[in-house]
Amino acid sequence: MPEKNLTDLKDIKPMMLLKKGRKGLFRVLFSRTGIILLFFLLGVVLIMLPVHWLAEWLPQYVGLAVIVQFLMILFLINSEMNATSKVTWLLVMLVFPLVGGFFYLYTRRDLGSRVVRAALVDRSRKIREVLPEESEGYRALKLESPSTAALARYIAGTGNYPVFRNTAVSFYPLGEYAFEAMLEDLRKAEHFIFLEFFIIDEGKMWGDILAVLAQKAAEGLDVRVMYDGTCEFSTLPHDYPDRLRALGIQCKVFSPMTPFVSTYYNYRDHRKIMVIDGKTAYNGGVNLADEYINAIDKYGHWKDTAVRLEGPGVDGFTVMFMEMWGLVDQTVDVDRFVGHALPVADAPGYVIPYGDNPMDEDKVGENVYMDFLYRAKSYVHIMSPYLILDDEMLSALKMAGQKGIDVKLILPGIPDKKIPYDLAWSYFSSLIRSRVKIYIYDPGFVHAKVFVSDDIRAAVGTINLDYRSLYHHFECATYLYKVPCISDIEADFQETLRRCHQVTEAEVRSLNKGAKAAGWLFRMIAPLL
Repeated sequence: MPEKNLTDLKDIKPMMLLKKGRKGLFRVLFSRTGIILLFFLLGVVLIMLPVHWLAEWLPQYVGLAVIVQFLMILFLINSEMNATSKVTWLLVMLVFPLVGGFFYLYTRRDLGSRVVRAALVDRSRKIREVLPEESEGYRALKLESPSTAALARYIAGTGNYPVFRNTAVSFYPLGEYAFEAMLEDLRKAEHFIFLEFFIIDEGKMWGDILAVLAQKAAEGLDVRVMYDGTCEFSTLPHDYPDRLRALGIQCKVFSPMTPFVSTYYNYRDHRKIMVIDGKTAYNGGVNLADEYINAIDKYGHWKDTAVRLEGPGVDGFTVMFMEMWGLVDQTVDVDRFVGHALPVADAPGYVIPYGDNPMDEDKVGENVYMDFLYRAKSYVHIMSPYLILDDEMLSALKMAGQKGIDVKLILPGIPDKKIPYDLAWSYFSSLIRSRVKIYIYDPGFVHAKVFVSDDIRAAVGTINLDYRSLYHHFECATYLYKVPCISDIEADFQETLRRCHQVTEAEVRSLNKGAKAAGWLFRMIAPLL
């Protein structure tokens, strides 16, 4: 690697490498909105076509359309899709005859994703061979808590995510606290640094991190950065990987945006992972952008969380990173990056870093969350930026409340997106009647994804309570059982609760009629949002 002037590298500013992303029409064309608009226009054409050009064949056209529509609905009803999504697609097919069915087939066929799925399965199997199928941690957990071990066995079966012991975990109740710790650990790096984030944006946070990465790369460390392709039209220019490579930093873009070619672009890499030397790892809701550390005010005060792992559990995130890196770089050698962390002798409890991906039939993120609700004895406390629920999750929340479990949800007071905010309120009355308590974070936006229960288990990661996270995104989280920092997570929940107000049925009834109508309307198509 060519040497660089370290004095110059210390002065790196984000504006030297970045420029504002391309938005407007470009962004629409590269989004799922573009696909929906395309199919809407196609529907208009198919409706007008028989009227203007096929008038004499109109009966035959209608008859054929009815038969095709019936076959598509039959196929939908017999699919393995959850009931909520089936209702949504039936509505789409009724509102947009023929076109709705073709749109459904287009998304279900996942054009372009089959190759990716095959590659993911093959490379994941090879990469995960470096981790034990049944760890010592699992065997100890099975003796201590058979029910928790059963969940661990399920998680492991979806992708070989072992149970780790002797791993110290620190909890950060705000992004700015996690950022300070990240910088300190990055400056101590001696061998390699891996970053995988959904969003990277110019500003203080990324600028400070980038300066350290560039300096470490100049010193000869293996530095790799991976971000989601949506950054190409929102925060980063198309040639940004080349700019990082010029600094000696390896860079990959997960699924660059290609309009209309493939439904695979709906599967985004929503993970947030930082691994340093295989000894330290970070996970949580915090992306590399200034709003996450409250350096700028986007939606009031930004409430986010993260965890730091030190010890053998870091290998879980190292392997997760290498899995995703392997999708875009087949020359992956994971063996030399694992097994570097020494056990932390005074770190009790069990740690399971786990992932979820949309390429299989396992809804790992949702199932882990529902396990919290089903097995809770006293309380389940939740923070999430979004609340877009399928029938299974809605039933689990309501059942827990009806059993007398103290179920509390903290949601944003200032939303980042209007439609999901209105949609979330459409669930409130039903949840409140089931004795689920809902709180609104008045100072601003909650981006944390946290479940904590009974003072003994918690999950902190990237998984939201919405369809995108639970069905369409690559996600990850850290499951904790009897880890000391769980008390910190619950304490933070209680502290955050003091800055919230509880939603009452009267408040729901007094909601603006337009917002109510929007919530009801978009709830019908929630799985598509």
